[in-house]
Amino acid sequence: MGKVTLSDIRKSFGKVEVIKGLSLEIEDREFVVFVGPSGCGKSTLLRIIAGLEDQSGGAVSIAGKPVDHLPPSKRGIAMVFQTYALYPHLTVRGNMALGLKQAGEGKAVIEEKIEEATGILSLGELLERKPSELSGGQRQRVAIGRAIVRDPQVFLFDEPLSNLDAALRSQVRFEIARLHRRLGATMIYVTHDQIEAMTLADRIVVMNEGQIEQIGTPEALYRTPANIFVAGFIGSPRMNMLAATIGEGGLEVAEAGLLPFDQAAPPAGTGVTAGLRADGFRVMEGPAGGLAGKILLSEYLGGESFLHVELPSGEVVIVEESPDHRWQIDQTVSLAAAPGACHFFDRQSGQRL
Repeated sequence: MGKVTLSDIRKSFGKVEVIKGLSLEIEDREFVVFVGPSGCGKSTLLRIIAGLEDQSGGAVSIAGKPVDHLPPSKRGIAMVFQTYALYPHLTVRGNMALGLKQAGEGKAVIEEKIEEATGILSLGELLERKPSELSGGQRQRVAIGRAIVRDPQVFLFDEPLSNLDAALRSQVRFEIARLHRRLGATMIYVTHDQIEAMTLADRIVVMNEGQIEQIGTPEALYRTPANIFVAGFIGSPRMNMLAATIGEGGLEVAEAGLLPFDQAAPPAGTGVTAGLRADGFRVMEGPAGGLAGKILLSEYLGGESFLHVELPSGEVVIVEESPDHRWQIDQTVSLAAAPGACHFFDRQSGQRL
C-alpha cells in the first residue's frame, strides 16, 4: 500500500549536485528516518518524495505507481513541517478540516475523521481554539492531526520537533511512535537528532554529501558502523577515534603506550583507525600497564559519569565510568579496552575492516 521506491534520484541547484544518484526502497508500514549533518540532502530528498521539489534525474514511485508527474495533493502523502504551518485565523477544527473541504469531502465524513484524529492525539478540548492559544507541543499535535485526517499512504515528517523544548520533544516523539503503531502507516522522518532517529526508526538512512553512507536498524548502525563517518555520527558521545597499529598485546598508540584488547583483529603490524565508544574503556588508577592518560574533566550526570582523558599526544578521549567513583582532575589513569569494544577502520578509505 505505502511502499516508496526511489530510483537513481539526482538533484542539482545550478552546478551544485546535492543528491548524487540515490536509490532506496521503503517498505509498506515501515518507519524510516533520514539522518545526517546539515546540508547532506535529507530534507531535499523528502521534498522530492512529496513533490515540493523536482528532481534533476531518477524516479519516485509510491505504492508501485510512478508519481513524478503528480502534484503533492495527488501523491497520497501528508507532510508535517518543522514550523507547524497552521492558519492563524482558523480554529483547530478549521485547520484540520480545510484540506478535506478543498478535496470535496462531505460534512459527515469530515466530522468523523476529525473525531478520530482528535481521539488519537487527545485534542478534543482544543478544537475551538486558535493556534495563538496553543503551546508549541499542542500546535505540532494539531499539525499531525491535520495529516491524519487525510488518511495518506505515506506520512512525511520534516524535523517536526526542532522548535520544541527538551521535555516536549520527548512527549511528541512518544506520540509519533505510538501513532505509527496504531495506524500502521508508512512514515519517513527527517532529523539531525540521532536520539530521534535511534528511538523511532525501524531503519535509519545515514546521509552525507548527497549520498547514503549506510542503511540499517538502529542497533546495526550502532554496533557495526560501515565506516568512520557513521561511527562518529551515530552514538552520543561521539565514538573516540585513535590512530594506532595492531600490536601483539593490544593497540600501539603513539606516545600513549599499549591499549590492551580482547577480540579478533587485523594482523599484527596493520595500521588502523581504532574506534571505541565511551563505554568501551576500562579505567584503572595510576600507571597500570594500559594506555596512559590524565583526567581533564569529570562530568557527573547522576546515572552516569563521563571522564575526559588527555593522552600524552594531547588527544582527548571520552570515557564512561561509574558515577559512584569520584575521579580527580589531573589524576593519572590507564585505559584498557572492554572485550569486543574495538572497531577497526582502514586509515585511507575509512571503511570498516
